[in-house]
Amino acid sequence: MTLQRRALGQQAEELAVRLFESQGFTIAHRNWRRPQGELDIVAVKEGTCVFVEVRSRTGDQQGHALETVTASKRAQVVRCARLFLSEESLPAQEYRFDVVAVTFTEAGEVQDCLHVPAAFDTNE
Repeated sequence: MTLQRRALGQQAEELAVRLFESQGFTIAHRNWRRPQGELDIVAVKEGTCVFVEVRSRTGDQQGHALETVTASKRAQVVRCARLFLSEESLPAQEYRFDVVAVTFTEAGEVQDCLHVPAAFDTNE
């Protein structure tokens, strides 16, 4: 991964964190990693735990960033969420999987930031 791509990915995650915090969520974890994969953001609010997958792209020539959340990616996030819940204790009774997709211009400016609540579930 190139340095520029990594920097844009970090910028996209920062945007997602600010978005969730502005909605009253507490960020419980960022970049929670295990050999099975990673959870980009785990946010909690009023008994709901949200596992947030952040995707970014430069331009839309290769499609929208949402299109990169493939079936295998969704399955990996679900597996990691289950592992997370077995290891961590959070005050939550409900869980969901959101996606935040950020598109940057070639100059690195934010072109679009799309939040999709409950983008997928554990049955996929």
